[in-house]
Order: sequence, then structure tokens, then C-alpha cells
Amino acid sequence: MRLDKFLKVSRLIKRRSVANEACDAGRVTVNGNVAKASVQVKPGDVIEIQFGTKAVKVEVLEIKDTTKKEEAKDLFRYL
Repeated sequence: MRLDKFLKVSRLIKRRSVANEACDAGRVTVNGNVAKASVQVKPGDVIEIQFGTKAVKVEVLEIKDTTKKEEAKDLFRYL
């Protein structure tokens, strides 16, 4: 699954367009490498997102095309 779509489906970032902009600005890394929105993510990947001064680091546990709000947190775990 594309990185920008995963960020939206998992609700780490609310909108796909915002996820795209974060990737273009170089604020998202996958496994330690700066990632573009088109990077394919898979279970086991570590994603780090810079939100201003705060950084969020998560591990991908599962990939789903769609999910309910309550189940979105099951797609990743915070590190």
C-alpha cells in the first residue's frame, strides 16, 4: 500500500492530501530513509513523522484498504 494512503487509513494523518504534503516536505521517514508518498509500506516497517517539534514513531502491524475509526489503531503500534 502507498505510504500516503496508509497514513490516511490508519488515521495518523487525517487527509491524504496532507499526508502527501508531509511526504513532499521530507517530514516522513520509512525505516530511517526519507520517503515519498508513493513508497510501498508493509507490515514490519517503521514510520516516523515530524509534526513541528514533536515526532511520532510507529511500526506497521497490518495493511487494510479501509477500516473503521475504532479499528484504525490496530494497524500500527507506537514505538
